Amino acid sequence: MKTVFSELSTFARNLEEARINGTVSAVLGLSLTVAGLERAMGIGQRCAVHGRNGPVLGEVVGLDARGTHVLPFGTWDGVSAGDRVELSPLGATVRPDATWIGRVVDALGRPLDRRGALHEGAVPRPVKAAPPPAFDRRRIGARLETGIKAFDIFTPICRGQRMGVFAGSGVGKSTLMAMLARKSEADVIVVGLIGERGREVQDFIQEDLGEEGMKRAVLIVSTGDEPPLMRRQAAWTATAVAEHFRDQGLQVLLMIDSLTRFAMAQREIGLASGEPPTSKGYPPTVFSELPRLLERAGPGPVGAGDITGIFTVLVDGDDMNEPISDSVRGITDGHVVLDRRIAERGRYPAVDLQKSISRMLPDCHSPAEYAVLQAARRILAKYYDMEELIRIGAYRQGTDPETDAAIRFFAPAERFLTQRKGESAPADTAFAEIYRMLCEAGAEVALPAEGDGA
Repeated sequence: MKTVFSELSTFARNLEEARINGTVSAVLGLSLTVAGLERAMGIGQRCAVHGRNGPVLGEVVGLDARGTHVLPFGTWDGVSAGDRVELSPLGATVRPDATWIGRVVDALGRPLDRRGALHEGAVPRPVKAAPPPAFDRRRIGARLETGIKAFDIFTPICRGQRMGVFAGSGVGKSTLMAMLARKSEADVIVVGLIGERGREVQDFIQEDLGEEGMKRAVLIVSTGDEPPLMRRQAAWTATAVAEHFRDQGLQVLLMIDSLTRFAMAQREIGLASGEPPTSKGYPPTVFSELPRLLERAGPGPVGAGDITGIFTVLVDGDDMNEPISDSVRGITDGHVVLDRRIAERGRYPAVDLQKSISRMLPDCHSPAEYAVLQAARRILAKYYDMEELIRIGAYRQGTDPETDAAIRFFAPAERFLTQRKGESAPADTAFAEIYRMLCEAGAEVALPAEGDGA
C-alpha cells in the first residue's frame, strides 16, 4: 500500500503546476539554448526537452543575451531547433525513506536494482542543500572503530570526521571502502559511486560489500558513461540521503568514490557553460563546489546524528600536489595516502603511515595508546631514513641501537598491518600487539605513569 500511495503522490506532484513552454534555438555540443523561458527559469532549475526520441531532462547552467543554456541528464540525440521545452514542476529533490536501505539507486533517486519501485519519504530533500550552520553543530564525537589496524592505530576516525583517501588507480581504494563498510560502527552506510566502470558496480556490491554490507547500505551509482550532470548529481544525492538518516538521529557513514570524478564532471559542466579554465583546466566553480559538498558531512546539530565522511581522491599521476588533491587535503579533517610501492610489495591496505594523518589526534587516543603510536611512528621513520643503506648492506648491525630496533620491528609490523578483505581486529588488540612488537624489538615506549591514563 505504501508503494502504491507513493506512486500516486509522485503522479499528483507532476500535475501540480501549470506548464510553461519555450523552444530550442540552438544545440552546440553538450549545451542547448532555449528561447522564451528567460524570465521563468533560473540557474539549477529543471526542464524537459521534447525531441523526436522522447523528452530529455535538462538543467539550467547559464543565462546570457542569447537565451537560457541547458545541459542534459541524458543526450540531445533527436533534439532539433524549434522543439518544445517545458519547465519541469519537479525541483532538484529526492525523498529518501528507511526502505531505501539495501537498495541501489541512480543519481535521480530511481531504482537500479530491479527490485521494484522505491517508496518515497514524506519530506522532499534538496540535493544541493546548505551545510548546517557552524554554531549549530556539535563537536566531533568519539573514535569510530573500523577494524582496520592501520586506521585504528595510526589514522583514527571519529564520529563526524571527514577523511580523504588519496591514491592512484589500482592501489586498493575500492577494497578499502568495502572493508570500512563491512566493519565500521555505523547505523547506516551511504555509498556514492561516481564515474565508476560499469562492470565494477556488481563486483563492488557482490564481492566487496557482500550481503553483510548491503544489509545497512544505500548505494547511489552513476557510471563513467553517464553525462556530467548525472555524475555530479550522484554525489549530491548521496549526501542528501546521508542527511536524511542523520536527521533521524542515526550515525551515518558516507563514502564517496571519487571526488576527482565529481570535480571532472563539474569541469565539463563549467567549460560547457563558458567558464574560463584555470588550474590544470579546472574552472573556478570546481574549487567552490568541493567545500560546499564536503562541509555537508560532519557532526549534526543537537538532537541529530553525525555524518562521518570518507572521500576518495584519484590522484593524477600519483602527484599529491595536483589541484584536486591539494584542495581536498585542505578541507578534510585528515588524509590517508595509499602508496603504489607499498601495494607492490604486498601490504594491503597500502597505507603510507608516514604521509597519512588524522587531525583528531591526540585527543581520540588514550595517553597510553598515543605513546604507543608515537613510538611506532618514530621507529618506522628511523627505518625509512636508513632503508637504502639497509637494503644495499651498507649499514652494519650494532652501529646504532635505534636503527637495530627499527630493523627488528619493521618486518613483523608489515606482516601485522597486512589485512585481507574479510579480516577485522579490535583496536585494543591491535594496540597491544604493536606494543608487544615494539618491546621485543627493543624500542623505547614512554608510557604514562599509573593514574595518567595508562
